[in-house]
Amino acid sequence: MSDAIAPKLEIVVLVTPHFNVSATTSFVDPFRIANYLSGTARFSWTYVSEAGGPVETSSGLVIETATLGQVVNHNPWLVVVSTSWTPERHSSPQLKAALQKWESSGAILGGLDTGAIVLANAGLLKGKTATVHYEHIDAFIEIAADTDVSENMFVLDGRIFTCCGGTASTDLGLRFVHSVAGESLANATARYLFHHDVRGEERSQNPKWVEPLGYVTSGVVRDAIDQMEANLETPVSIPEISQNLGVSQRQLGRLFQQYAQKSPVAYYRDIRLDRARGLVTQTELKLSEIAAASGFNSQVHFSRAYSQRFGLPPSTDRVEGRVPFEFRAWPMFNPGLKGADAG
Repeated sequence: MSDAIAPKLEIVVLVTPHFNVSATTSFVDPFRIANYLSGTARFSWTYVSEAGGPVETSSGLVIETATLGQVVNHNPWLVVVSTSWTPERHSSPQLKAALQKWESSGAILGGLDTGAIVLANAGLLKGKTATVHYEHIDAFIEIAADTDVSENMFVLDGRIFTCCGGTASTDLGLRFVHSVAGESLANATARYLFHHDVRGEERSQNPKWVEPLGYVTSGVVRDAIDQMEANLETPVSIPEISQNLGVSQRQLGRLFQQYAQKSPVAYYRDIRLDRARGLVTQTELKLSEIAAASGFNSQVHFSRAYSQRFGLPPSTDRVEGRVPFEFRAWPMFNPGLKGADAG
C-alpha cells in the first residue's frame, strides 16, 4: 500500500501529572519524523489527560492536553499510557472504561515507564507479560499478581505493549513505524534520530556487562551486589558472599569502602531498605509483610532501620511519602544516609 492511500493512524497519548516527558516524546518522535521524511501525515497524535488542560511533567515542563472525554469515542490505532510515580492513583472508573473500550475495539494499547500498572488496574494484563521501569519492578510484581513481570526493556504481547521508558521508548516507536510503514522509512527515521542500534525486546533493562561510561566499579563489588540483590528476602551472610567470590572478608570490605563508600553490611541493608521503600510507597502490603519481604525478622528492627535511612518511619512514609524521584537515591550514590552498620 503506498503512502498516498495509506490510512491515517491516530495515536492517543494519555499522560498523568509528573509523567516523564523524555520517555514520552522519545516514543512519539519516530512517528513525527516518519511523517516528515515521507511528506505525508500518516500518523497523528493527541496528548490527553483525564481533566485536560496543562499537565506538569517530572522535569517541570508543562504541556497542554485534551480531555479524556474529547477522545473517548475515537477509534485510535494506538493508545499509550505514560505515567511515572504513583500510577495507582490514576485508575478512575472513567479511565478504566476508556482503556477497556479501546482494547475491545482492536486498538494497540501500551504503557511507558509505570503505565503498565494503570493497564493492570484496568484488567488488561491478566495472563500477559509486561514490564515497568526497574525501580518499580518489585511493586509491579505485588500489584499485578496475574501478570508475568519481565525486566526487559520492552515487551510486546499481542496487542499489548509495555516499556520501561527512557530511550527504550525510541526503539519501540521505531518498531511500530516499521510495522506499518516498512523497512525503508523506519531505517531512514532511525538514521535521522542518530539511533543506529535499534534494540530488540529481549534486551534487559540493566545488562550486567554494560557500564555506559566505562567500568568504574570493581568486578568483585559488582558480583557481590548481584548476590545481595538475588537474596533480599533471605539475606546471605557477608562471610558467605566473600567465600563465594574467593576473596577475604577484609578485602571485600576495603573494596566496598573504596567504590560504595560504605561497608558490605551497610550496603546490603540499604538495598533491602530501598526495596522496602518501594513497597511501602507503591503498594498496600502490610508493613509486617514488607519487613519480611525485605529480609527483616523483626518489624521493630525494620522500622528503626527504615527511619535511620529515610528520616521517617514506614507508617509515616506511606501517608506522606509517594516521594518524587529526585528525593530518592540508590545506596551507592547516597553515602550520607548510612545509619549504623548493623544489618
